[in-house]
Amino acid sequence: MVDLMVAEAYQGDVGKGIVRIDPLTMEKLSLKAGDAIEIAGKEKTYATVWRGYLEDQGKGIIRMDGILRQNTKAGIGDKVKITVVEVKEAKKITLAPMQAVRFSTGFESYVGSRLVEQVVDKGSKVVIGVLGTAFPFIVTGTTPKGPVKINEYTQIELKTEPVTELKETKVPNVTYEDIGGLKEEVKKIREMVELPMRYPELFDKLGIEPPKGVLLAGPPGTGKTLLAKAVANEAGANFYTINGPEIMSKYVGETEENLRKIFEEAEENSPSIIFIDEIDAVAPKRDEASGEVERRMVAQLLTLMDGLESRGQLVILAATNRPDSIDMALRRPGRLDREITIGIPDRHGRNEILQIHTRNMPLQPDYEKSDVISILNELVGEYDRSKIESLVKLVEKASSEEEIEKILKDGEVEDKVKVKLNQLMVKELADKTHGFAGADLAALSKEAAMKTLRRFLPDIDLEKEEIPREVLDKIKVTKEDFVGGLKEVEPSALREVLVEVPNIKWSDVGGLEDIKQDLKEAVEWPIKNKEMFERMGIRPPKGVLLFGPPGTGKTLLAKAVANESEANFISVKGPEIFSKWVGESEKAIREIFRKARQAAPTVIFFDEIDSVAPKRGMDFGSSGVTEKVVNQLLTELDGLEEPKDVVIIAATNRPDILDQALLRPGRLDRIVLVPIPNETARLEIFKVHTKGMPIGKDVNLEKLAKETKGYTGADIEAVCREAAMIALRENINSEHVESRHFDGAFKRIAPSVKDDDMDEYKDLAKEYGQNAGVSEIEKGPENTGYHG
Repeated sequence: MVDLMVAEAYQGDVGKGIVRIDPLTMEKLSLKAGDAIEIAGKEKTYATVWRGYLEDQGKGIIRMDGILRQNTKAGIGDKVKITVVEVKEAKKITLAPMQAVRFSTGFESYVGSRLVEQVVDKGSKVVIGVLGTAFPFIVTGTTPKGPVKINEYTQIELKTEPVTELKETKVPNVTYEDIGGLKEEVKKIREMVELPMRYPELFDKLGIEPPKGVLLAGPPGTGKTLLAKAVANEAGANFYTINGPEIMSKYVGETEENLRKIFEEAEENSPSIIFIDEIDAVAPKRDEASGEVERRMVAQLLTLMDGLESRGQLVILAATNRPDSIDMALRRPGRLDREITIGIPDRHGRNEILQIHTRNMPLQPDYEKSDVISILNELVGEYDRSKIESLVKLVEKASSEEEIEKILKDGEVEDKVKVKLNQLMVKELADKTHGFAGADLAALSKEAAMKTLRRFLPDIDLEKEEIPREVLDKIKVTKEDFVGGLKEVEPSALREVLVEVPNIKWSDVGGLEDIKQDLKEAVEWPIKNKEMFERMGIRPPKGVLLFGPPGTGKTLLAKAVANESEANFISVKGPEIFSKWVGESEKAIREIFRKARQAAPTVIFFDEIDSVAPKRGMDFGSSGVTEKVVNQLLTELDGLEEPKDVVIIAATNRPDILDQALLRPGRLDRIVLVPIPNETARLEIFKVHTKGMPIGKDVNLEKLAKETKGYTGADIEAVCREAAMIALRENINSEHVESRHFDGAFKRIAPSVKDDDMDEYKDLAKEYGQNAGVSEIEKGPENTGYHG
């Protein structure tokens, strides 16, 4: 027997009835991986032991998930006793659901397949995952009695009625393992809420009062309510929720009485947590509140919080996404002592959240040859080298994913490779879901599962009462289902301003190679390889100004860079910013940048920026609104609150009227002339626009590129479209676009940019000096580029 300290489980171990103990402790106890152990906290439970990772070496900890912690009534940081036990093979186990759930008669075999190798006893809680949804069950009987190990021959009996003998409590069923990407926030809230509830003597010893309340602030869907429920569960506290509209009453004094009743009940049943969701609706600023009821309710809430006697055993948790709308009297120490801001999760946080939402999903991995080979090479240390090397050789020769899957049908190696491939798939999804809050990722997982179901619905006979197990086993969620889900689900923080970028790649932009490189360095590199800039000790560029004649591809370049960098994309059309109401135009700019920062990394694209930020001092005789907008834009770009991971791309064909303060380094760092294309670029543009066109053998694209000097990308697109239309006018069933059709198109479409216009742009480029990346300008008969 040995005492170990409880720690959180790894995401991949949740719900499997396993614990991890470091190799040193396993040696002391003469334990082998797969042995059954008894874990004794306030209650006893049983689990299978697996070898812990090297990072836990010598720490004396046992990693167990929230389900096992509930079974033992032990929290994180508590000590539990570990004893090796002999368990019998289970002949039969009886399970009862913890909530009302309807299932078909064939469901028992599916449940049995999910519980194989788990060690249970009467009273143990187990979780069965079905397409990403977890259903909790309680073991109500085992044959033989005592701790037993479930195998493939164990008979499973499912009761339809939910468990009645469990004590009715208000403790939620959420654990810390159900929260992803909030490690620091969980740590803070544990110190402030869980510690005072479970160890009040610590605070008595220090002679300080424990915190009374915590305010959780952050955008919707980031996990504020979930965090409050998890803390209540892990602390073993009753959970009371106050929803604003529910406690409101039309009778004078009844609203305050409803509040008092909740506080009284919570104090009687302490330890308790009172959770006030959307506290800005319950306690708005009194000087701005329109009704007398709201003012009285705020006053009553303040009085109740000040009058709390069982301090530490009753904690107020409040959540809002509008912290500035709450009455200031609440936000002082002694009421809501601490404020925790929960932001949109980063890449690592999204990975954790997606792992949580996919851990009960039957995922179908992508057997990419390169991924499989690198994973097999990683496993060389764990398995026989010659066996792994022979598998690698077979995989290298394989010609399809199905063939690779057949090769890997080799027990444990196959399972390990599958797990690693699924982790890679989830990581790839996490990289693509910038700006997604936890709730958005949960919605994405559900959408992917629904797409899977739609695929299998034709195979399911809905008239029958039960779905055969063979069909259930065949249902797998694939990467394509998630990609399809991404088209349906968008980040909620950007729902008002997010623009879906057309699927434009660099290959769809003809020529402009130097400018593409400039944009890659300014936008793609800081988003995809941030560590490069940190290594060199420099900050990435904040913005890029693309200027040049109309039709040269400025907007197209912005769309391509947003798509290729996989960032969120906000498009701002200049005239939309302005409003007839004073202050609304500046507010629109503030909101765009606030949302962009919230859902970073984000690309903000200002099309026709000359309409938003013209030179100040030119706005005579008007309200001066454009000057205020310019000032707001400059402050957002380079004020005290810098836009981290937000890149500005601006486009204009009138750079001469832009405010000069915008064009200095630190705001729009790169000023790039997008010129009319030279011959090489024109050939590339012709290739792009004739890619899907059935052109005749007599069409010579090189000749067309020579003949179109002075044509912009938009002009060339118009020429190709007009040539196709002429071919259709000749014969509606025409199968080819001939050379004569292009000749006819040239007669109709002339170049839109004159030589004089281009000279003006070149002069402007010289004026901007080193900041102008001027390239690919056609000069006389030769194709020479100019760099300012």
